[in-house]
Amino acid sequence: MARDIDGRRIAFLATHGVERIELDEPRRAVSEAGGTPVLVAPEAGTIRSYEHLEPSREYPVDMPLDEARADDFDGLVLPGGVANPDFLRTDPRATRFVRDFFAQQKPVGVICHGPWTLIDANVVDGRTLTSYPSLRTYLINAGAHWVDKEVHVDQGLVSSRR
Repeated sequence: MARDIDGRRIAFLATHGVERIELDEPRRAVSEAGGTPVLVAPEAGTIRSYEHLEPSREYPVDMPLDEARADDFDGLVLPGGVANPDFLRTDPRATRFVRDFFAQQKPVGVICHGPWTLIDANVVDGRTLTSYPSLRTYLINAGAHWVDKEVHVDQGLVSSRR
């Protein structure tokens, strides 16, 4: 695999309830491409992932959200899971962190239920994206154009259904 993001730091914003595969696979891909994945979470310590509704692995947090700044990263990934984005979207620190990536026009990847956080960060109006189908109405009501595609790219926002 080409190492096309050598030296780039990619923030992974997640908390308890993150879908394990949606955290593991993108982090692995970033590492294999030469980047450094950094797990950012609301609190220091660990977060618990899930495989659907079953508890799975714990992950050590690399950086608590209070110490994280978009300026320090080259991109952001928002994995899904149902609980993870639901917790994050109600945390003003998380939505501000997300908004800062958009304000700085840095790439953002969002998976499955992850767009819930984007809605509360007020960054989907006028954007085209995909998501887990149950978020369709929420995204449309927030001003997004929702598409039923496996993956969609819109001006640096990469969204995927699952």
